[in-house]
Amino acid sequence: MSGFREFLLKTNAMALAIGVIIGVALGAVVTSLVNDIIMPPIGLLLGGVDFKSLVIKLKDATTDAAGKPVPEVDIRWGNFINVVIAFVVIAFVVYRISKVFIKVEVAGPVKTCPACKEANAVDASRCRACTSAI
Repeated sequence: MSGFREFLLKTNAMALAIGVIIGVALGAVVTSLVNDIIMPPIGLLLGGVDFKSLVIKLKDATTDAAGKPVPEVDIRWGNFINVVIAFVVIAFVVYRISKVFIKVEVAGPVKTCPACKEANAVDASRCRACTSAI
């Protein structure tokens, strides 16, 4: 058991688990934002449309010969629009969060190999890709 605890504490497994939990919570918040805040005004502007009710009916609900109910078959394109908008909002939020927390290191000066055009450290005497003298 101590090996598993050590694995969790010394690797990125704990950070990954926390990220997944926060991601699920963020997904629920964004889904509510899209369904409860964004889409109702858009539906109102488009003439009182409820996007969840926008479907293309392929087959009505019926009963088969044995009397068992056969469900209707619909293409729920309005719900798909809600999911796409939720995805765009989540992607934008994750992008903004990553811009705040992930700092891109500025690349230092490099020497370019004349043979293969690979970037190498300034103090390198041989190319790391083709091993030719720089």
